[in-house]
Amino acid sequence: MKPMKPSAEEPDSSLAIESEKTLKVFAAKDLFGDSREIVIDHDGKHYRLRITRRGKLILQK
Repeated sequence: MKPMKPSAEEPDSSLAIESEKTLKVFAAKDLFGDSREIVIDHDGKHYRLRITRRGKLILQK
C-alpha cells in the first residue's frame, strides 16, 4: 500500500506548533473572574463574550 498524503484540509502540525508559540493564552477564569459575561472593545465596537450554562463560549456583537 502507498502511504497516504495529508489532504489540503489537514493543518500542517509544524505550523500549528509555531502558531502556539506566538499566541497569548488567557485562562477564562482570569478574564471572567466571578462573572459569566465580559465586554470586549474592538475598534470602538463592543462585543459580549459569555459562558453558557453548558460551559461553552459565545461571542456576540
